[in-house]
Amino acid sequence: MRLDQQLAEKWIKPHSRVLDLGCGNGDLLAHMQDKYHVKAYGLEIDQEKIAIGIGRGLNIIQQDLNLGLKQFANQSFDYVVMAQALQAVDAPDVLLRDMVRVGREAIITFPNFAHWKTRAFLSLKGKMPVSDALPYMWYNTPNIHLCTFKDFEALCTANQIKIINRLAVNDHQEGSLMMKYIPNLFGEIAIYRVSAL
Repeated sequence: MRLDQQLAEKWIKPHSRVLDLGCGNGDLLAHMQDKYHVKAYGLEIDQEKIAIGIGRGLNIIQQDLNLGLKQFANQSFDYVVMAQALQAVDAPDVLLRDMVRVGREAIITFPNFAHWKTRAFLSLKGKMPVSDALPYMWYNTPNIHLCTFKDFEALCTANQIKIINRLAVNDHQEGSLMMKYIPNLFGEIAIYRVSAL
């Protein structure tokens, strides 16, 4: 499991109701069910990944996240989790509002486009950056709405979404002091816990 997922799942209380958006083959779902005994459901578009997850005994529904979460009632989950997929949807603002409507809290992780390595790559090489956090070439990336810590926080403010917690990490280590105090420059991966105001 990726570090951002390991840290994000620490905010989830045992026996809660969890919806994992873009759950892939269900690694995080399976881990949360085993460790926290949560009642978990996942949404995923890729049929092969769904088949793997269902084969593991997980509750995964096929759905394009661009269609929103209108089939779920308000506050029907304790947590709605989205790990490194917000930047890949057509309307991140709409989905984020849906997440805090459907869940009491939402946990979101995404690659920070303002990380110093990304800035250096772009300024020195003059090309779109490729890194552990952004492993695709510009022409085949699923990331269509890259953002930064500051961008995400401005989006939350504009949509009356409360930021409960924020962590900055890279792929291999939990946040250092520099990541804590200057996350937009030193945090490669952003992890947020949010709710409606």
